Amino acid sequence: METATHRRAWRAIVVLCGLILFGSAADLRAGTLLSPGPGILVRKSAEPFGVFAFAISTGSLRQKWFALKDKLDDDMVQLALCDGDRDNCASPAAIKLLAIVDQARTRDGRARLGETNRAINLAIRAANDGADDVWSSPLATFQRGAGDCEDYAIAKLAALRLAGVATDDLRLVVVRDAPTGEEHAVVAAKLDGHWLMLDNRRMAMVEDENARGYQPLFVLYQSAVLKYVGEPVQFSGLDSPRLSLVTAEMR
Repeated sequence: METATHRRAWRAIVVLCGLILFGSAADLRAGTLLSPGPGILVRKSAEPFGVFAFAISTGSLRQKWFALKDKLDDDMVQLALCDGDRDNCASPAAIKLLAIVDQARTRDGRARLGETNRAINLAIRAANDGADDVWSSPLATFQRGAGDCEDYAIAKLAALRLAGVATDDLRLVVVRDAPTGEEHAVVAAKLDGHWLMLDNRRMAMVEDENARGYQPLFVLYQSAVLKYVGEPVQFSGLDSPRLSLVTAEMR
């Protein structure tokens, strides 16, 4: 007769095989299997804050991001043209943003990220969009000279890309500020395997694991909007795990 020990052992084997198959096939850009101790496996997301996120195909946030992305792409073309020919650039907003990019290019690594964060925080006046909550392109924000949290973040995304930071290392993250209950947007930039938060509320950058007052809600990346689902999955290979498969299409 099969004993309880044998049943638990078989369950552990099935779980491990499933993790290997799903991890290698989907990869999810969701990270690796870590082994912090005997019999314990933790699958940790590679996204900021280290928790799982899955792609969503509907919702107002997705509509807003995709509408903004078209404007952002147009701005990036205009900024690139102005970058190559400053004398004939017809956009004062582009010249102002490119001056920040020029300073960032003189620095490397964390200093480049910090320079961009501080300079854009100082260049834009905080202003609330109200109920409309318009997501502005970088040039529209710099032309206005004011914006709310997502406008700061979008401008930082553009500046960092122009300064040479890889697009794969950048995210726009929507969080909930736990003390106030308000939703807030920041840029997350990956450096040496760690995510740093570029926040219009502070000049100093902190790693995601130290941004304890923020609860991650959504992460926006190129052509995907992903929704966070909770803490990393943890289970013992000797217990019956409760698994949920998360699919995150990154491109």
